[in-house]
Amino acid sequence: MLLVRPAWAEPLRVATWNAGLDRAGPGLLLQDILSDDDPQVAAAVQVIAALDADVLVLTGVDYDHGLVALRALAARTAAAGAAYPHLFALRPNTGMATGLDMDGDGRLGTPRDAQGWGRFAGKGGMAVLSRLPVDEGAVRDLSAMLWRDLPGAILPPGFPPDQAAVQRLSTTGHWVVPLVRPDGGRLTLLIWHATPPVFDGPDDRNGRRNHDEAALWLRLLDGLLGEVPAGPLVVIGDGNLDPVDGEGRSDAMWALLSHPALQDPAPRGTHGRMEPAHKGDPALHTALYDPGPGGLRVDLILPSADLKVTGSGVLWPPEGDPLSATLATASRHRPVWVDLMLPGP
Repeated sequence: MLLVRPAWAEPLRVATWNAGLDRAGPGLLLQDILSDDDPQVAAAVQVIAALDADVLVLTGVDYDHGLVALRALAARTAAAGAAYPHLFALRPNTGMATGLDMDGDGRLGTPRDAQGWGRFAGKGGMAVLSRLPVDEGAVRDLSAMLWRDLPGAILPPGFPPDQAAVQRLSTTGHWVVPLVRPDGGRLTLLIWHATPPVFDGPDDRNGRRNHDEAALWLRLLDGLLGEVPAGPLVVIGDGNLDPVDGEGRSDAMWALLSHPALQDPAPRGTHGRMEPAHKGDPALHTALYDPGPGGLRVDLILPSADLKVTGSGVLWPPEGDPLSATLATASRHRPVWVDLMLPGP
């Protein structure tokens, strides 16, 4: 039997970045974008233009109804040479009221009482900027799943029943977003932004939740959460867990990185930058995406095994490059990108 190799076509750059485009209150991000004098917004626009991805998943960007701020941001990136005609975002769990005293401090309505930490509904959400159309009718939003309903969930010991009855697993969201390719096929994005596995108590509530937010994709890929997304896909976003360094339960993240349906391009910095103090094995941990507490790999792009990776990297120019100062002004995270060749029809 003659096995015919697929015709590779449609080179595509997919990227993700925690852009730090979140503000202290609702409407403030839009105000800063429209003011045209906010240095952090201006830097973020320059970074997006330099990255020049075909599909960009932003985390750490405030959500508003109608995507007003996102449209204003896209107008500025278009003026800078990076046009994105297709925008997508859903309301995140951040800042969404639970009506309960989730942190036990005797007060209601605090940021820690929300489904995901947030001073207001929509703080620090996620968004897709794309040159490919979004098949919005086929989007699956898994963000309302209760934590207790995840198969194999590792809930905190003694989790109060009233909290378990309302606590969603997703801190920000879990979205399955199909993009429409020129040949009519689909490229599906599995997007998430997990809680940091710190800032909790001896019950390790955030550590357990962070673990299970990564585990959700494992359950989906293994067919335990309904239909497995068909065709090529990319797991993408901010897992908020370095699988080698830092705090947290890394089992689910390692399982995701080594899942047979996926591949890990393990991007390096644009100039091969490695943090000298980083103790991870370079063969396993090749890039630093968040230069914050010690330099951690937290932003991930994991294409499915049926995609051909032709390049990958972290947008991290050396000191002295003008873009280096721009990146530092924009965010503590560095954008991660992967170049893909999609299989032809």
